[in-house]
Amino acid sequence: MKFTAEQIAGILEGEVVGNPNAEVFQLSKIEEGKDGSLTFLSNPKYNNYIYTTEASITIVNKTFVPESEIKTTLIKVEDAYLSFSKLLEFYDQVKGQKNGIEQPSVISENVTYGENFYLGSFSYIGTNVQIGDNVKIYPNCFIGDNVKIGHNVTFFSGAKIYSESIIGNNCTIHSGTIIGSDGFGFAPNSDGTFKKIPQIGNVIIEDNVDIGSCTTIDRATMGSTIIRKGVKLDNQIQIAHNVEIGENTVIAAQTGIAGSTKIGKNGMIGGQVGVAGHLTIGDHVRIQAQSGVGRNIKDNEILQGSPTFGYNDFSKSYVHFKNLPKIITEIEELKKQILNTKNGNNG
Repeated sequence: MKFTAEQIAGILEGEVVGNPNAEVFQLSKIEEGKDGSLTFLSNPKYNNYIYTTEASITIVNKTFVPESEIKTTLIKVEDAYLSFSKLLEFYDQVKGQKNGIEQPSVISENVTYGENFYLGSFSYIGTNVQIGDNVKIYPNCFIGDNVKIGHNVTFFSGAKIYSESIIGNNCTIHSGTIIGSDGFGFAPNSDGTFKKIPQIGNVIIEDNVDIGSCTTIDRATMGSTIIRKGVKLDNQIQIAHNVEIGENTVIAAQTGIAGSTKIGKNGMIGGQVGVAGHLTIGDHVRIQAQSGVGRNIKDNEILQGSPTFGYNDFSKSYVHFKNLPKIITEIEELKKQILNTKNGNNG
């Protein structure tokens, strides 16, 4: 798909300086620009590349004035970075304009779906599923019975949504993610074996949630596991049964959250964080990567370490952690000197 500089300027409400008919069909970094590519310049430290780039079109700030001759056609806008981001979003939407039902696929009884529905081949939709407008379900997806899906939702290839799950509007579920599988519930028997506890709850995903690839969100034992609106989850995250994550909280990859823990809103959790079960994490909490959380956390705390403690305390302590061998040697030397002094005084 090709776009001219004039068309792009229309989308961005920008001004063309150069050839309005210059065409592009791909995106590139400014230093790697080639004929037919579109790039942008917003950081002054990359200014020198605009004089050598082979990109056909470059988006720049209105304040940019070339100091020498350039080959690329310019589109001048208020904010080049934001405009390029807007263009990426537009491109992504155009690229994802798929409609219709591919075969082979299965749509069971009593399924309803809205306008601009796309179902990729080798996908399965169970009974009594409700699907809103502009929903895209890419190939090899599974949607279980009684699932409810809002408007403008995308499921990428291989996503699995178990029965009774509820997905809100404007959500994106990436490949390999599983929503609604059984929580890890087992009761010990007297003979050392374990009896499975039925998990009869569901998962609720509210509006504007993004979930990365290969993330798992377990259904509740009873009630619901809830991901509140605006939450952003990275790849390979485990969220256990009956967890609740507050709105606009972001969580990085390989984090695990144990059952029945409640996490507040507007939090930031780094990669490979482990959170124990049945805890309450407050609002606006920051947890640094690879931390282990085993206690309740108040609002606005910044934590690091395993077990976690205050970030500032951790930073101060870490200076001493690195010097422990030297500190221990000095302590042993001091002990010897004190012992020698005592022995000398007694003699």
